[in-house]
This record gives sequence, structure tokens and C-alpha cells, in this order.
Amino acid sequence: MARTESVEHPHPKERPFLERLRTDSRLRQMVGVCGVALLIHLIPLALPRNMPEQELSIARVTRGVESRVKLLLPLKDHPKATPAELREAAELLFDGAPVEARELALEAERREPSSVETQLLLARLCDQQRMERCVRGALEKANQVAPGDPRPDVLRAELQEKVGDAAGAAEAMSKAYEKAREDPLTGLRYARLLSTARHPEEALSVLTALQGKVPPARLLVEQGLVKGANGQDSEAVALLKRATEEDPRLSLAYFELGKALYRVGELDGAQEALRQADRLDLGSPKSLAALCAMQLQARRLDDARLTRMDLERRFSDRMELIRQSCSLP
Repeated sequence: MARTESVEHPHPKERPFLERLRTDSRLRQMVGVCGVALLIHLIPLALPRNMPEQELSIARVTRGVESRVKLLLPLKDHPKATPAELREAAELLFDGAPVEARELALEAERREPSSVETQLLLARLCDQQRMERCVRGALEKANQVAPGDPRPDVLRAELQEKVGDAAGAAEAMSKAYEKAREDPLTGLRYARLLSTARHPEEALSVLTALQGKVPPARLLVEQGLVKGANGQDSEAVALLKRATEEDPRLSLAYFELGKALYRVGELDGAQEALRQADRLDLGSPKSLAALCAMQLQARRLDDARLTRMDLERRFSDRMELIRQSCSLP
């Protein structure tokens, strides 16, 4: 009797890939599409990189200062690099390599001497390196090339404020305000600096001139801040309550109201105001951080623990802020 041998047929997945590729039209189509996609991605890598924009694109996604310096510093000698590209390169090196960043900014200045943006960048770089004469020179040039531009004076005010010179910051901001009276943000900033420099009446006068240019609720908040900075906390509370009534969705109004209520001894009201501020701005930890600090000062430790738990649950990436504002005993 003839022995019958069984023939095992391999599962389709076990067939050699090349055999499947010959017989499966859908597989051939898929492989072809993947090959074309791979080729498209490889072509830029094979091309010579001779355009500044290519180096900038790579630098934007590159981690590490040394790698960025190697990519960007050669742009200083690149004939096709525009002043705007040189400034962007300098910004990308601003924090980790200020000396190299300044070289790029100086080259941008050489190529476009009339650019106020370059002078502002140079002033910031010089300030970072504590080169005061260089800062003054860059800001003077900025005012010369753009006498009607308020930005040099705004930057001067920022730098003065950073070193604690409130009077100097307010003076610089007054020049910016003269150039941009129609800009509400400049006016608000000037009013705050006047308040910090202990000129509340002048600050309120500036805010009065902003009526119709700034939403009423925001204007009430700024007026409340001026009153609070001048020790008039009861008046500040009244203005901030009006702000919350004017715009019940304005988180800033509830935040400042909470701080003002705490200063007048109304802790329960302060807590509720800060919780409402948090509900209106769930992406910011500042309301809960202020609430926890108040609870700790008032020795409401159980409440502070609950607030800290909420902070840690929602803002686990901001632990340093949480430790600073809500450090439990």
C-alpha cells in the first residue's frame, strides 16, 4: 500500500517576504508608498546646506548650546544671511552663549545700521554681560535711528526696574508714554511704575486718561492696585469688588481682591476670591500658591495641606514654585 506523504502548506505570513512581494499587489503598493516617503525625507539630507534658513531650522530643534554655536556662529560670515536671520541666531544663543550671540548681533548691525531691533537686542545682550556703557550706547543709537519708537524707553524702564530703581524706571517709561499715548498697554505699565515709585496721584491721572481705551473692569483693577500700593486697602477692596461685578469672568480681579481682603483681615473672603480666581484660570498655579501662603501665615495648616495637595496634583511640573509658596512645616 503506497504511503501518502502529507504536504504542509506554510501560513501566508510564513512565506518568504520576496515571494509575497511578487504575488501580493497590495503589499507591493504599500512598499512603494513607503519607499517614496523615505526618499522624500532623505533628499534634504543629501543636499548641500548653504542657506542660513536651513541652519536656523536645525538650530531651533537642537538641544545644547555648543551644538547651536557650531551651527549658528558661521552665519556671521555667510554672505546670504540677512540681518533678521542674524538676530534670530543671536536670540537662539542668548541664554547660553551671550558672547557669540553678541558677535552675530554686531554683524547684523554692520549689515543694517538703521535697525532699531538690532540695537534693542544689543542692549539686552550687553545688560546680560553687565556692560553698562554698552547698554547705554545701544539704547542711545536705538533712539537715534527711531526717535518716535517707544521701545527703547520701554526697555530702559525694564532694566531700571530690574535693578530696583523705581524712580528711574518711571522716568524712562514717561518718555515711552509721551511717544505712545494712544497705546493702552504703555499707559497701564506707566501707571504701575508711577505707583511703585510712590506717585499715586499721577498714576491715577494716567489711568483716568485711559478710560474708553481699556475695559472698565481692568481699569478698576489697576485703580485698586494703586490704592493698595498706597496703603489704602479698604478703598482697594471696594474698587476690586466693583471690578468683579463689572466682569465676573476676569480672573485677575478676583486674584487681586483676594490679596486685598487678606490685608484687611478678611481671610474667609480672601480664600473664596482666590478659589474663584483659580476656577477662572485653571492653567495658572498663582492663585492657589497665594492661597496656600495666606493659609500658612494664618496657621490654617489643614487648609494649607489640602491646597498643597491640589497644587501638586495639577502642577507637578512647577514644584519649585510650590515649595517656595507652600512649604509646610
